Amino acid sequence: MEHGPTGPGPRPARGRGPIGRGPRPAPGRGPAGRDSAAEEPGPAEEPGPASTPDRAPAPDPPPDRPDLRSALGHRALRELLAAQRDRIGHYARTHRPPPRPVAPGPPAAPPDPVPAPVQELLDAMPAAALLVAPVLDGDGRVTDFLHLAHNTRAVAYSRAHVPADSVPPWTGPVPLFDRFPVLAGTGLPRMLADAHRERTAQGPEIVEWFVPRRSGLPARLSDEVRVAPCGDRLLVTWEPGHRVRMAVAAQKLVRTCWAEWNIADGTVTPSLGFGHVLGLAPGVPAPGDLLGLADLLVPAALPDLHALLYDVLLRKRRAERALRFAGSRERIVRVVAEPVRPRGGPVWAIRAVLVDVTDDRRRRALAEAADAEARRQRARAEALGEVSDALRDAVLPRSPGGLAAYGIDTVAVYRPDSTGSGVGGDWYKARRLPGGRLLLALGDARGHGLDAVTLMAKLRYGLAGLAYTDAPVERLTRWLNDMACDDGAESTATAVIARYHPERAVLRWTCAGHPLPVLLRDGRAALLPAPPGGPGLTLGVLPDTTYTAAETPLVADDIVLLYSDGLIERRGTDPDEDAARLLDAAARVLRDHPVRDHAGLQAYADALMARLDGPHRSDDVTLLALRRTRA
Repeated sequence: MEHGPTGPGPRPARGRGPIGRGPRPAPGRGPAGRDSAAEEPGPAEEPGPASTPDRAPAPDPPPDRPDLRSALGHRALRELLAAQRDRIGHYARTHRPPPRPVAPGPPAAPPDPVPAPVQELLDAMPAAALLVAPVLDGDGRVTDFLHLAHNTRAVAYSRAHVPADSVPPWTGPVPLFDRFPVLAGTGLPRMLADAHRERTAQGPEIVEWFVPRRSGLPARLSDEVRVAPCGDRLLVTWEPGHRVRMAVAAQKLVRTCWAEWNIADGTVTPSLGFGHVLGLAPGVPAPGDLLGLADLLVPAALPDLHALLYDVLLRKRRAERALRFAGSRERIVRVVAEPVRPRGGPVWAIRAVLVDVTDDRRRRALAEAADAEARRQRARAEALGEVSDALRDAVLPRSPGGLAAYGIDTVAVYRPDSTGSGVGGDWYKARRLPGGRLLLALGDARGHGLDAVTLMAKLRYGLAGLAYTDAPVERLTRWLNDMACDDGAESTATAVIARYHPERAVLRWTCAGHPLPVLLRDGRAALLPAPPGGPGLTLGVLPDTTYTAAETPLVADDIVLLYSDGLIERRGTDPDEDAARLLDAAARVLRDHPVRDHAGLQAYADALMARLDGPHRSDDVTLLALRRTRA
């Protein structure tokens, strides 16, 4: 509240009614607007003007400035704050109280001037104050309040906080709510009426209000107000109220409080947030001494409290402990305490700061548990990777060469999963069979890690054994499919299984859900046509599946590429685009790396793998290149 040349004024308390809405409530009729205007959903959310005339929007920063992001961020903040100021101005304009009606009849006689000793006594007070006289009707009911006088501190407060153009200059006694209309919508009228009627002091109570300006935004004020009867007058005193509320709010926001326990008389002087930090329900009194504090702890925490008190009381030093408090939600409160004692005397009080660290401890525990689980998973993945690598090295040949004497030269290139998710299930087989024919195959077992490598080993060794029966490749593929079906529902794989017939220079092959091979002839690349009826079903999906074989005659220097899908498939791409990219790369790389011998074939395969490989790949990849020699 403020007075003086520019005027007085406390602010409306939180939890009070709308400021200045409708006619001023009659004094003495109970609470005058108990809900704060800040809590009203209506006018506070009404849209105001987009911007004020004297606030032009900030120009857009040049797009080539390096600090563009910072400039845009500052502009967004300015616009946000400007819009909120407009809402406040709109609220203040719509909540200005209407002029008070003039009472009919002759004007009331002016009150007697305040005696000089009374004014001197007011000026000697350490707080801002004003003297108010209730106006009574013939039945003794309060009808109004007169602002009689104020002290020098009220004048200083008014000059510091109340806009000079918002309150008329002081010319003598005047109705209080004519001078400060917005105060009529706060709790002050009720406090004045109760103090007059009950003859007891009222408050302290937080009064929040605003002072309209003739131009510009209103001034917001908040004061801790007291009203006390003083003879037949009322003395209103106030001081800035935000300090107490900010202290309470700060303690709640950071879950911190403080207290001082007096050992001699067993009392405690706590801060306002003491009960909140301890988890006490509203209205439940805080413990009055240290034994009462101990009663709030879980039994296992009593030794910690004893150690804390021992260090402070007997060792006379600062101590710190984390204490666990019982309740529907167990709390962990860190207590930092120090001794309070006269020079050379015993500790007669303990001063402490208490911080609720429950959420911090729980978050830390969750983070530590998550980190431990991540380490376990990483260790498991590394162990599985080592086993998978060892198993792959054991079952896959170092080089598939050694078949050139039978008219086919072969090389292989393998790249593990670039994302580090584990060893995959790619496998290949290239070897001579009895009768001079050659077994050539490449497959991809489902998944990653040890399970995929295990299935890969079963299929590879199973095929090697079955191939000695001299059965056609379509039957070998059917047997391999039954083997995968018997291994379990998750044991699926794709494969191309081929047998090369040197006497006819024919590659006879089947496809089980696998990408079609690529034929390079005369510098051009093309996918081999699928076997009759199309590619067969993936291995391990349905038992007793039949497969058909395709026959591809090969001429000298023809190159056939067998590969796993990791070479071409990318997330979010079309399979036809993937195939086209492979064909283009295969032809381009061949022009840059012509193949004339085994070393040239290896260089070509390495170059093609390097061209198609990259960090975008999410699977392991194998490339098996076959070249028909001139021998």
